Amino acid sequence: MLPLLTQTDGVQPLMLPDSVQKANLARSIEKVVNLDYKEFFMNMAGDAVWIVLKILMALAIYAVGRWLIRRMVKLLDSVFERRKIDASLRSFLRNTLKVVMTLILILSVIQTLGVNVTSIIALFASVTLAIGMALSGTAQNFAGGIMILLIKPYRVGDFISAQGQSGTVREIKLFSTVITTGDNQTIYIPNNSIATAIIDNYSTADRRRVDWTVGISYGDDVDNARRAILELLTADARIMQDPAPVVWVAALADSSVNLSARAWVKNADYWDVFFEYNEKFYKTLPSKGVNFPFPQMDVHMKND
Repeated sequence: MLPLLTQTDGVQPLMLPDSVQKANLARSIEKVVNLDYKEFFMNMAGDAVWIVLKILMALAIYAVGRWLIRRMVKLLDSVFERRKIDASLRSFLRNTLKVVMTLILILSVIQTLGVNVTSIIALFASVTLAIGMALSGTAQNFAGGIMILLIKPYRVGDFISAQGQSGTVREIKLFSTVITTGDNQTIYIPNNSIATAIIDNYSTADRRRVDWTVGISYGDDVDNARRAILELLTADARIMQDPAPVVWVAALADSSVNLSARAWVKNADYWDVFFEYNEKFYKTLPSKGVNFPFPQMDVHMKND
């Protein structure tokens, strides 16, 4: 048992002798007995008051900061309203300002509590870089969203065709554009792809031209067919008379003479007029002596 009780060859013993343990306990008791409890509790009270003051200061800074952010957002909204800023760009800038100002406020509160914000900022920057590298496609969509909001190739409410999809723009988000198709489907198009694609915006002008191709039989009177089509078009109040509707011979096809009818209407009336007059031409023109030919082929037989 001797090696366990004494130090041998520079190795600390596993068990101290009873006399040493008693001496250590006596010194500990002496420190507790001789402790200046008044000074100890005064120091604790001072530290507690300082901690409470720092917490109250942090809460006050947070409350004042939140009030200032709300005021700044309202002021920004009023400026946007006076300058007639686009609704999509207005929402993006307002949300961006709120996020940035809230982050600054949170860092100020943390610093007030005595935490070193430099390490937090460095950690946040590292995490942001790693996330940015992992989500490079998302970053491209974000950049595409900013380009769309600045260049404004379309706005909320416009009817567009892009990336093989057609519909009304319902919302322009940071990473995608949301459109609603004619049959009420919701389509999400990534902003990066739509920002670099060819976009057909049908809502930029107040009026559109409606085109029809009407095939009549060879031998029918072209002038008679033109008069019949123009009578239908000029009788409709939705069709503009300046410029007036026109009908031309567009092509001499294999089985028909194709007439091209053109008329200008308001944007909102485009599809109604287009579909209605497809039916009207089919029902009305035969009664005016205009015939619609069936596809046909002439076969010549040669006997050797």
